[in-house]
This record gives sequence, structure tokens and C-alpha cells, in this order.
Amino acid sequence: MSTSLPPCGPLLPTDAVPAPASAAPACAAPADPRRRDFVRRGAAAALVAAPALSWPGGVWAAGSDAPELREVRVGFIPLTDCASLVMASVLKLDEKHGIRIRLSKEPSWPVIRDKLASGELDAAHALYGLVYGMHLGAGGPKTDMAVLMTLNNNGQGITLSKALAQRGAIDGPTLARQVLGERREFTFAQTFPTGTHAMWLFYWLAAHGIHPLRDARIITVPPPQMVARMQAGNMDGYCVGEPWNHRAIADGVGITAATSQQVWPDHPEKVLGCTAAFVQRHPNTARALIMATLEASRWIDASQANRLKTAAVIAAPAHVNTSVDTISERILGHYQNGLGRTWDDANFMRFFNDGAVNYPYLSDGMWFITQHKRWGLMKGDVGDNGVMLRQLNRAGRDRTAVFGEADYQSVARAINQTTLYRQAASQLKINLPSSDLRSSRLIDGKVWDGQRPAEYAASFAIRAS
Repeated sequence: MSTSLPPCGPLLPTDAVPAPASAAPACAAPADPRRRDFVRRGAAAALVAAPALSWPGGVWAAGSDAPELREVRVGFIPLTDCASLVMASVLKLDEKHGIRIRLSKEPSWPVIRDKLASGELDAAHALYGLVYGMHLGAGGPKTDMAVLMTLNNNGQGITLSKALAQRGAIDGPTLARQVLGERREFTFAQTFPTGTHAMWLFYWLAAHGIHPLRDARIITVPPPQMVARMQAGNMDGYCVGEPWNHRAIADGVGITAATSQQVWPDHPEKVLGCTAAFVQRHPNTARALIMATLEASRWIDASQANRLKTAAVIAAPAHVNTSVDTISERILGHYQNGLGRTWDDANFMRFFNDGAVNYPYLSDGMWFITQHKRWGLMKGDVGDNGVMLRQLNRAGRDRTAVFGEADYQSVARAINQTTLYRQAASQLKINLPSSDLRSSRLIDGKVWDGQRPAEYAASFAIRAS
């Protein structure tokens, strides 16, 4: 998918940060972190926070390329995958690129949505589907949006309550027997109606014959509240990002029934999102923000020691607010299901993977539109500019949208800032793909490659009526 890297100098020590522009460039991280031998959790005891260094000068060119803003307000939710934004600030990689990231911890995804729309936040750690929902008016008032880059692949999970597990529901097939065989209401939580967690949950349930809109009650719960709400007996299961699946096991309230990477290996997850207006007004600032975050992503994935240091930093009360162990196990790919099974996951959370993680593929964005259509989250038609047009038929009722194949790609091109990303990645000598589309096989055997999206959206037997 990507071309070879240009010649570069030796790898930095694992406890170092990337060098300033005046120094010899460092090699990118190995292409596949699965090939590295990770140390076990005993190394976590020796952790110290990564050093925060000041850079003698920015790497951006003075003048027309200089960031328009000095300070960038960036929101995040307490999840492991906020790590690259936190580390960009902690390592002062933002200052290297002429900006200062001011992090803002937010309580829920609706708050992220509202603060992005109002301009209270300039950018945010955001659910892929949240950004697309905002742009199409499916996740709240319509706001033209932008995806600057993908922050991570993989690393989410589906947790079932200990009570369900004790009755034999420990995975998709055994859960289906209970849900379809018992005469009671089952409640499952996700974190935002158009977000990634809702889509992974719905896709996983449907792949096992459970209709999420008919056979279950679906509620929305902020990520940090998932474990407490399950402990209180308010739900049978939930889909959320780490560390809140591992935390349910540690607290003895739930078990891991599936990981999101089982639903879609190397799936897109969180993105660096902002409004389209922010990119239009501050393109150099947006590029600098991408570059700082890319460098942090590369640093995290460079070694197991850097991942452990990252876990120590983001575990702090100002960020995720949990124990280091709760984060460190799965950030290294060490999994357990809470029932005695342990494994090293080949598709654990990745932040860089030689740049393959971060490119804002059009096919990734289009997939979320197909699922929003599948589950009846979108009404109306989409014009060539990606604007949701609400139309009425002659009877005065809302008419369900009919997306043409070209509509999907035009929406994705309007949102995903591939040109800006390519500029940033090229300056950092980060590999770029040859295509804006990629191909994947999901849990139900269906292949998604970005081709014929309208046909793909209509192909599912289990869908909204």
C-alpha cells in the first residue's frame, strides 16, 4: 500500500522524543508493531513520565506557512485513544510546529459535538461517525465538518455483564440464544448514536442474528460511566473504548465478549475532527496540528517502552483518571476476557503503524454513511456538495434518502482533508498510500472496499425497516 521510506538516520532510544528539524531525521517506527516482542506488565513499575523538552525553534516556514493561531483548543474524552493528542502536548511537539495545544477534558461526546459546533473547541479527539453525523445533520444540528487524520485503529470492545456470563452468554452466539430465547428486555449501551461504538455494537449484534432495533433496548452512556452503570445493574452490555472494557474485568462486573478488531481488523476509530470553517480560516494551524499529532503517534508506536510511558501519562486524573495497569495491559496488546482466557491480540490498538493508521481514507468515511443509512439514522437527500437536503413527498411525509454511488464519495471528499494530510505527512517523510480507498473483510464475511457504497448499504438482511 505504501512506498518505501527515504534513507534516514538511526532510531532514537525509546526514552527519547523525536529530534528537532535541525537534527538528522529519525526513522519511522517498524511497519507492524506485532513483530516486536513486548515486555510484560512488570516493566510498568519502573515507569517515569516522558520528558518534556522545549524546542529551539519551529519547523514551519515563517511567513505564509506560519500557523494563524498560537493556541489551539483541543477537546478529548477520557479514553486510551486520546493518547496521541496528550503526548503531542506533553512532549511539546506542538511547540515544535509553532502552536500550543490547550487540552480540554470533556464529559461526553454530545459535549464534544456542541463545543465543536459553537467554536468553543477548535478541534477534538472525536468518533469518526460523530463527525459524519454532524456534517449530514444526523447527529444533531447540521455543521460542515472536517476530518484531519485518523488517530487510531482497533482497541474498542464489547462487554457483557457478569450476570449474563453466569447464565452462559460469553460471546455472540451464546448471547443470541439468550436474547432470542428469553422473554425480557435486554439493554445495551453505546456512547453516541452515530458514533463508532454504536456501529460496532449494531454490526456485531446483527452478525449474530440479533436485531439491535427490535430485539434490544439501546441507550447512550458516556464512556467513563459505563462500568458504574453496569455495576448498578442498568444494562446487560455495552460497547466502548479502552480502558473501560478492561476496567469492567478488574472491577469484577463484566467480561469481554468481543473486541472491535474482531468486527473489523484495523478499523478506523477516533479522528482529529474540526469544523470545515476552522480549516478554511486556519489551514496552516490545522496542518501544524496534524504534524504535531503525527509525530506523537509515531513516538508512541516506536517501542513498548514508549507505550508504557504513554499509559503512565494518560492514566493521570487530568486525562483518563484510572490506574496505569488498567491502561497498560491492552495498550500493549495483552488481553483477558475475565473468564480465564488470555491472549496477545495481533490487532491491538495502533496509533501510527508506519503511517497506515493515520491517512483519512475516503472509504473509511463512506463506511459510516452506509451504516447510518442501514440503521435509519439519515433522512433526506444528499446533494453534490454533501449538504443534507430535507425534502417532503406529495403526502407531506419525510422521504428516505436515495444515495447515488457518487454522493458517498462527494461527501467523504468534502469531509476528509486528504490534501492537507498529504502535505503534513510529506513534510515529516511519512509514507502515503497510493489510493484513497482500502479493502477490508468484516466479521460477517462482507468485503468493504469503498466501491458501490449504495449497493453495499442496501445489502444487509438485518437493517432498519
